[in-house]
Amino acid sequence: MTLPDQPPYRSGFACLVGRPNAGKTTLTNALVGEKVGIVSNRPQTTRHAIRGVVHRPAGQLVLVDTPGLHKPRSLLGQRLNDVVRDTLADVDVIVFCVPADQPVGSGDAFIARQLKAVSTPIVVVVTKTDAASKKAITEQLVAASQLVDAREVVPVSAVSGDQVGLLEDLLIGLLPEGPPLYPEEQTTDEDVERQLAELVREAALEKVRQEVPHSLAVSIEEIVRKPDPRDPDAVFTEVHALLHVERASQKPMLLGKGGQTIKAIGSEARVGMETLLGGRVHLDLHVTVLGEWQDDPKKLNRLGY
Repeated sequence: MTLPDQPPYRSGFACLVGRPNAGKTTLTNALVGEKVGIVSNRPQTTRHAIRGVVHRPAGQLVLVDTPGLHKPRSLLGQRLNDVVRDTLADVDVIVFCVPADQPVGSGDAFIARQLKAVSTPIVVVVTKTDAASKKAITEQLVAASQLVDAREVVPVSAVSGDQVGLLEDLLIGLLPEGPPLYPEEQTTDEDVERQLAELVREAALEKVRQEVPHSLAVSIEEIVRKPDPRDPDAVFTEVHALLHVERASQKPMLLGKGGQTIKAIGSEARVGMETLLGGRVHLDLHVTVLGEWQDDPKKLNRLGY
């Protein structure tokens, strides 16, 4: 008896694009099966192209989660858009995320215009279906399908997992034949220092309101690893991080009354760090003013943007 031929193994890159808060990072994390990017309801949460690797028997899908495409108001905004455009030029599939809980608007139309110049296959994903009614989802599927010439239009909830597996299969099927691009145990190519900085920024975005989130950047000054005095077989890590704001008036907002806010940021970030590093962490946070860094090329370079 002859066994049927196995389908060819496929591997390649899929870029997730969408306006800010379209659910790109939540979807990336759901597809990978673990957290590879920070999530917040604030615009400009994602500031780098973050790669998450999905390993399946049929193939390997490398997801590139990009910053939200938007009309830039600063040099940082221009650079974030450049990150997206550079990424679009070098992927096998584009995943255009349109949230189900918000009407299709000028931001979506702006992205659709950018995508008209590419010949890469596009899959439109209507995200956040758990947050919308069936009627709203149906209307959004029709509206989203009119934005671009898409191979497929798929409704998905990354929160509930609804249709995430179907989307995986669909995207892998659009990839070229080829061997795996990453080892089986690797789920992201983000370096540890950037992941630690992002965990601090994520915690700060949750704790601070008003105008601070746009003006906030985080850098890791030092990472010190040593044997854990409580467990000689474990590693204890000291992380020293700086939270940069643009104006002196923003510093007290991050510190909070009696230092309560910065302590809460540290406590929340430390939990994620201990999961990431697999051991106890001491996190030392300081707030510094880096004037108008969003429009200063040298400061942006120093912060890694």
